[in-house]
Amino acid sequence: MVTSPETTVVISGYYGFKNSGDEAVLQSILTALEEQGKQAGVKITPVVLSIDPAWTSSTYGVRAVHRMKLGEVRNALKNSSGLISGGGSLLQDATGTKTIPYYLGIIKLAQWLNKPVFIYSQGIGPVNRKLFYPLIKGTFKKCEYISVRDEQSAELLQSMGLERDRIQVVPDPVMGLTPETEGLAALASDEDPQLPVIGISVRYWDAERRELRAIAEGLRAFCQKQPAHLRFLPFHFPDDEKASQDIIQQMGDLVSAGSKVSVCREAVHPRNMLAEVGRCDLVIGMRLHSLIYAANRQVPLIGISYDPKIDHFLKRLDVEPVGTSSSLSPAALASEISRLLAGAERWKEEAKPRIDKLKREAQEPARHIIEFLSSKG
Repeated sequence: MVTSPETTVVISGYYGFKNSGDEAVLQSILTALEEQGKQAGVKITPVVLSIDPAWTSSTYGVRAVHRMKLGEVRNALKNSSGLISGGGSLLQDATGTKTIPYYLGIIKLAQWLNKPVFIYSQGIGPVNRKLFYPLIKGTFKKCEYISVRDEQSAELLQSMGLERDRIQVVPDPVMGLTPETEGLAALASDEDPQLPVIGISVRYWDAERRELRAIAEGLRAFCQKQPAHLRFLPFHFPDDEKASQDIIQQMGDLVSAGSKVSVCREAVHPRNMLAEVGRCDLVIGMRLHSLIYAANRQVPLIGISYDPKIDHFLKRLDVEPVGTSSSLSPAALASEISRLLAGAERWKEEAKPRIDKLKREAQEPARHIIEFLSSKG
């Protein structure tokens, strides 16, 4: 097959902030575009909108421009074949009122420049301010392609007035990510094969830190019965590391009873973190992408819900959260850890068909985008 000339695509998202989950989304999109492009004979040249263009360029080997410099963004869009908006939770107002206007503004700029826009596996909502509804509807109606990562996002868009048949529900793109294999021996060199490795991804959420206290108590109760290696996996520095240290401090001395406690600081690249998760025998996660990483590597998982997106993802695996950020029983957590470690092989066997299906479906947005760009080439 003769390869067509390079096709430049701008990618907009929460990139360059070094949040492992969002960086994994970017890596997954880049990988999917490359794979689907190769199959179609299309060479995709990405340009990423980033808060730290130099870091993004060096990390992923792509061109990046500053997401807040309008002139650079406009120039990148003007010289592109289209815009990909996503993935991640971009259109939500839970973290502030500026997020939705920013991402819609980028989309509108592309549309003013007559560029096709592709919504890539986004999680829509929560949108608590109804004034945003017509803005989202009006902008999305002019998009070439819309895909969301769960049925609830599709229902929210439909409630805003978008036609349901225009919205494709696909998995989070990180389901298609592959781990970094180089350097795994070094990462695993300090393992004690006698101890089960429990990966733990936590964040600050509840103002009273109730979930962190409950997690600490549950882990302590479990380790009193069975020693383990508690491997904390911060997805966003420095806050997640601080939350991890809070739990470590509250657990007290577990080492003298045979357990081990460590914090993963070296897995900066998403593929390294994915490999790190793959070394675990079990993952306890508040961060959505810690749970997606675990599913990706077929590692038994325990979700603690602080946001509907956690429940939506777990539902696709036919799994219920063990508790929420405001209501988590330490005894229930300890019991679930024991149950999953004892029945790990059965969990993997039962989960595999669902996980394989999610991995296949995660390629759909990239395939659609490549097909569209090929038809216009």
